[in-house]
Amino acid sequence: MTAQRPPLSPDPRVLVTGMGIVSAIGHTVDAFAASLEEGRSGIRRLEPDLGSMPAAAIGAAIDGFDFEGLLGRRAATPEPLVKAAQRVARRAPFTIQASVIAAIEAWHQAGLQLSGVAGERIGLVVAGHNTTRRYQYSLGRDFERQPQYLSPKYALHHLDSDQIGVLSQILGIKGEGMVAGGASASGNVGIIQGLRLLRLGLVDACLVVGVVADLSPMEWQAFHGIGALGGKAFADQPERACRPFDRRHEGFIPGQAAACLILESDESARRRGADGLAEILGGATALHATAFTDPDVDGEVRAMRGALRDAGLEAAAIAYVNTHGTSSPKGDQVEMEALRAVFGQRFPDVWVNATKGLTGHCLYSAGVVEAIATIVQFRRGFIHPNLNLEDPIEPAARFSGAAAIRAPVRTALSNSFGFGGINTSIVLRACARGRGSPTACPIAPSASGRNRRSAS
Repeated sequence: MTAQRPPLSPDPRVLVTGMGIVSAIGHTVDAFAASLEEGRSGIRRLEPDLGSMPAAAIGAAIDGFDFEGLLGRRAATPEPLVKAAQRVARRAPFTIQASVIAAIEAWHQAGLQLSGVAGERIGLVVAGHNTTRRYQYSLGRDFERQPQYLSPKYALHHLDSDQIGVLSQILGIKGEGMVAGGASASGNVGIIQGLRLLRLGLVDACLVVGVVADLSPMEWQAFHGIGALGGKAFADQPERACRPFDRRHEGFIPGQAAACLILESDESARRRGADGLAEILGGATALHATAFTDPDVDGEVRAMRGALRDAGLEAAAIAYVNTHGTSSPKGDQVEMEALRAVFGQRFPDVWVNATKGLTGHCLYSAGVVEAIATIVQFRRGFIHPNLNLEDPIEPAARFSGAAAIRAPVRTALSNSFGFGGINTSIVLRACARGRGSPTACPIAPSASGRNRRSAS
């Protein structure tokens, strides 16, 4: 019987050691990063393929997804892992296949295929819920005609937990697993849950996988019916439709991405000599007690302040905010008010942008996508454009413009807010580059709070 390592000490520092993504602006992290820096949008007019869709069907869909091809392009991935992915996911729905590709990229970057952590000490959080709507819708007509021919695999595939089963089998994950849902805040909810698992010492590493939002015509029509979608004034110019914080914003533009972060305690990363790409310093969730869709300044402020408190930082330590920024008139305005309240006199000094202007609103995976975008900007020393920002609703804000700005930053907030009054924020910090330097984010002891981090 193989001896197991003892559990790591609880409340460790939590690093990001791997990232993976499949999105409308890149099928790898490198391609995604290049699109961010170049300001390349994935938003376009979409052709309906499952029936009627709203007249202004504009979005950022994943194009050219080829499961076998994307597996084959990862030449350094061990053959047993490739074969396991093919065996388990070859016939799985698109949303699961995209999660697998993103997870394998992150797994490879973290080096877990070479110097692994015991499967019993790896956790898995799937961020997203109600993720099989299009898959179910696509089977509806055939089921009405011939219900007896419904595939037995549907009993598994229609459940969000199928993501857990598939990913855990391919990667040999045997620790804790869960589905974490929070509407458009699901990605951040998943990151916060992974952070907590690591702090409690229940796992040494944790995959957080944001699931693709693959909407059926019913979801498109529902969002259209409540006036949430944008694009009406830009039906002939879809690339201009997503306009976070611009006075001509009309509503959100759906986007697609599967995204994965591997969170790991710095003790585990140190043992393996793994790179720390960034540190997750803290996070918080705050409800504002509503069954409706309206955003709330107080709820957003409490989430940001709670994340800062959890991180042991003052607002003055934050250099950049990756906003929720959906291009929704009320949502954008409320977030600006909340940022003013949190940063006070420093508000005009903090860089602000919205990744959704390039990717569309990726819904369930948005928080994970935007955490990756934040880390990419840390590591490459730029702030990506805030596309279509021609007449800002808040002139005092330090928005990025139509092109990327060279502006090295080391600390950031990333916000995600969801229907149901779910407000979330996480705090990230850059780590020094270089093999074997996962702990190059110094911590200074504090007389109050958990750990008061240095803002340098």
